[in-house]
Amino acid sequence: MLMTATLPARAGGSRSTTVLIVFQRSAQPTPGARPPRSRRARFTAALLALLAVAGYAAFRVLTGTAPARCTVQAGGNRLEMVPQQAANAATIGAVASSRDLPERALAVALATAMQESRLRNLGNGDRDSIGLFQQRPSQGWGTERQIMDPVFSVNEFFDQLVNIPGYSRLPLTVAAQRVQHSGYPRAYARHEADASLLASALSGRVPSLTCRVRPPEQAGDAPAVRQQVAREFGAQVLQDSRLGSPAPGGASGHGHRHGGGPTVVVPSTAAVSSPDQDPGRHGWVLAQWAVAQAVQLRITEVSFAGRAWRAARSADGWVPDRSTPVRPNGDVRITVAR
Repeated sequence: MLMTATLPARAGGSRSTTVLIVFQRSAQPTPGARPPRSRRARFTAALLALLAVAGYAAFRVLTGTAPARCTVQAGGNRLEMVPQQAANAATIGAVASSRDLPERALAVALATAMQESRLRNLGNGDRDSIGLFQQRPSQGWGTERQIMDPVFSVNEFFDQLVNIPGYSRLPLTVAAQRVQHSGYPRAYARHEADASLLASALSGRVPSLTCRVRPPEQAGDAPAVRQQVAREFGAQVLQDSRLGSPAPGGASGHGHRHGGGPTVVVPSTAAVSSPDQDPGRHGWVLAQWAVAQAVQLRITEVSFAGRAWRAARSADGWVPDRSTPVRPNGDVRITVAR
């Protein structure tokens, strides 16, 4: 017997959810015979189980308690991550941008972190390996405390990578291995496609990173967000950025329960490390970084170049935003919960 329950799409979502449960029927009863009591009891129990599953799924969809997810997609390809992974990937992208490194360097670093830690800042590993890249204090990568700092460990990785002659022309697995000296050098290749897709987004070339999250329940700290942006993108951000009020028409202007509070305004030209660096791409690096960090920094809204992401409607992704000008060299606005 096949039984299904179709749940309505959540407000702002694009798909409904179908719950399907299959029951195997036993031998056919004799025509006209009354089903045994035990069979009716089993059917009733199965029906109640179906209703329970459907009710729970409906609750998850309609109340927004479904697991948070971040995605990037381009050219028909899609990669899904949990926010912790997206935040670490965005940190790698921020450091690469602060050093004006090519997209290839970012892809090599992302593939390495995918293989070594699945983009998680691990406190343990093989022997004394720790962190995003499973670097070892005993091998001169730094102290345990330093390596557990993602910004430090990413910079250490790039310090080694850029010293490899012609690294950008090497096969990804070769470049990664010359930095890592892994016992499984070919393993990096399995992540090349996903790392290249993620790098195309986090470099700002094909910006597509978005996260579906629950709005924060506690107030955010705008000065702390500003400090973190400066720490990952460069100290110049502290001079170029400022604190402001939420953009009109933003999250707080729509009457959402989790309205926006103070806003960090960062020019897309802030902390640009080279005159050849494209402000538009750099702005998208900043904007996507903020979305990836939304959970831990309690960010409710990010807007740039006529587009906006809002935590209260995060299933919609990036949507047109009339409150900000469509300028590639405009401001990135990061609003925290009040």
